[in-house]
Order: sequence, then C-alpha cells, then structure tokens
Amino acid sequence: MTSQAIIITGAGSGIGRVTAHRFLKAGWRVGLIGRREDALRETAGDSAALILACDVTDAAAVDAAFDRAVAEWGRVDALFNNAGTGLVAQTPDQVDADEFRRVIDVNVNGVFNCARAAFRAMRAQQPQGGRIINNGSVSAHAPRPGSIGYTTSKHAVTGITRSVSLDGRPYNIACGQIDIGNALTDMAQAMTRGVPQADGSTRIEPVMDAQVVADTVLHMASLPEGANVQFVTVMATNMPFIGRG
Repeated sequence: MTSQAIIITGAGSGIGRVTAHRFLKAGWRVGLIGRREDALRETAGDSAALILACDVTDAAAVDAAFDRAVAEWGRVDALFNNAGTGLVAQTPDQVDADEFRRVIDVNVNGVFNCARAAFRAMRAQQPQGGRIINNGSVSAHAPRPGSIGYTTSKHAVTGITRSVSLDGRPYNIACGQIDIGNALTDMAQAMTRGVPQADGSTRIEPVMDAQVVADTVLHMASLPEGANVQFVTVMATNMPFIGRG
C-alpha cells in the first residue's frame, strides 16, 4: 500500500477508467478528471477517489482541479495525461478544419494544460518532484490511413514529453510516455470488425486487454526516484504496426 497520489485524465471511460481502478487497488489516492461528472462517479464507485470534473481544454478549470487535489492531499505525485479524442478515417481534403482543431485542442492543448498544472504543483511542493506520464500512441511513430488529425496530435505529445523531461530535471520531475496499440476499449471495438489498412484493404486486427496498459502505467508511476521509463510501446503482439511505417 502507498500514500502516493495520482491524477488521471479521461477517467470516465476506457483506459482512464481501467487505470484508475488499478491504482485504487494498489492503494493510491486517485483524482479523476473528465468532462462528465456522472461518468467519473461510475469510475469511482464506492472508493474514495476524488472527483475533479473539468474540461482539459479549459486551462483555468484544470488549474482549479489541481489546486483542489493539492488542498485535499497536500501534494500530487503523478499525472497520467490520458484524455484524448480522434476523427473518423478521412483523407486530408475531407477533414473539416474545425474538427481538426478540436482534436488538436483536446490531444495537444489538453495534454499541455494538465502537464503545466502538474509541473506547477510538483515544482512547488516539498519534497519537490513527481512524475508525468503522457498517453501517446503508436501513431506517434507511424500513421494509420486517414488519421492526419490524430497522428499530428500524437507527434506533438511526444514533443511535450521530451520538453517536460528536459525542463523537469532541476525539479526532480520525471516525464515518460506510453504508446498504446489496440487496447480493447469501446473506442477500439472497430478493430474487431475491420479497419482500413495501408494497402487499401479492410481487415480485423488483433487487440489486447486494456488491463495490460493499466499495469504498465502503474509500473512507470511506481519506479524509485532517479529511474524513469522514458518511452514504452505496449501493443497487441500481432497488430500491423511493425512494417507499416
């Protein structure tokens, strides 16, 4: 058991919910960020998880959520920067400019807003430091067909990870990234029915249990001071990733 505290974004469903349950089981204090309070309460169940309903694209609301967590716990030891969204597969000429901006707002600005708030809290607390774990994607390395918005955003997340890692060194703030491929959540159900491939075909793809992702994030967050997983890729073994880029 541990008295450490983590904030998880996108905690109302999918990987965020599974990861929150894993940390609660491990004895962490867990703060849940998401837009829908009802979904966060479903994630929390009868646990003592802290409900921090807000939109990650709203910097002031994110700051207020972190301030509330610090007031409740005294410190924040980790952030799992998980909230994200995507678009249906389309070639660039078919993508609506407003929809592209929406993806960038959530996946880039939202990740920045939360990393910024976490960095501020971790720099100010005593003892100084903490750990920020960003949810990237295998798309941070190689795109799927028709994924210009999502792929662009995940390359930007890698830039945030690298910058926070460098800037966090003087303050004992570590930053790492988990790149996930085909974890079976509601968003990934399409993989089981068939998705477009680079050769123009549509095929069913292998998937993996999302619990594997939660276990990996817990491992990253639980490393001793002075050690960090900078980047890790966790994916369904036989998914068409290696060879597609």
